[in-house]
Amino acid sequence: MRKQSAALLAAYCYSSAIEPCSAKQLLFDRHYLLYCAQGSIRIQVDDRYWILPPSRALWIPANTAIKVDIKQRVQCCSLLFDTDSFASPFEQCQVLTLPILLKDMILHSKIWGADTPALDELAQHFFAVIVQMCAQLKDQPNALWVPRGQSQRVRQALAYTQQHLAEVITLTQIARQVGSTERSLSRLFMRETKMRWSHIQRQMRMIQAIELLSNSNDKVLTISLSVGYQSLSSFNRAFKEFTSFTPKEFRTQFY
Repeated sequence: MRKQSAALLAAYCYSSAIEPCSAKQLLFDRHYLLYCAQGSIRIQVDDRYWILPPSRALWIPANTAIKVDIKQRVQCCSLLFDTDSFASPFEQCQVLTLPILLKDMILHSKIWGADTPALDELAQHFFAVIVQMCAQLKDQPNALWVPRGQSQRVRQALAYTQQHLAEVITLTQIARQVGSTERSLSRLFMRETKMRWSHIQRQMRMIQAIELLSNSNDKVLTISLSVGYQSLSSFNRAFKEFTSFTPKEFRTQFY
């Protein structure tokens, strides 16, 4: 996929449409800024997974193993940075909420692809500024992730929750499904994830809603019902609290 000259470049952009595929493990020998210009991607790293809609990007330090899950066609615009030329501003993977200027700069960097003969002074400076701007986003909050859990019981409970987001279910029901009591399972959730089950369920619902808003033309009411909200008004309130946008504003903002 890369041309030989790419190995000599301090940085370059890789832009491509990617078709749906089963989850796959990836490892890069460069720092990698993964930006999904259209659609959304699920990324699993260590003990959690994230959702990347068009407003977010993921900084992946070199030699970090990730699992990528693409359910719908996406348009990616990613930047790769040589480790000898650029220090990673993050010790581990970091999801970034991109300001409009940074998104435009990432898209503009497509002019420096893997087949670029060499980077001139402008290009070198341009990529360096992108890294600096990413570093400035280090401390921003990001709730678009879900823990994976450590024990089999918690992972089974999380899987069951994910499979039944459209339904009204309780922690008591889930505890029965995994052979536990509500009290014991609640303690396990706090010990392994530092989160209450109800908080995780809400994040799962919001993440799935963002995926559907990013990857489908379904009506907002249809999406609301599919993630467990029987009232459109309650879904709108929850979504705005979570993202600062209503579902309709979210689509208008990014598409």
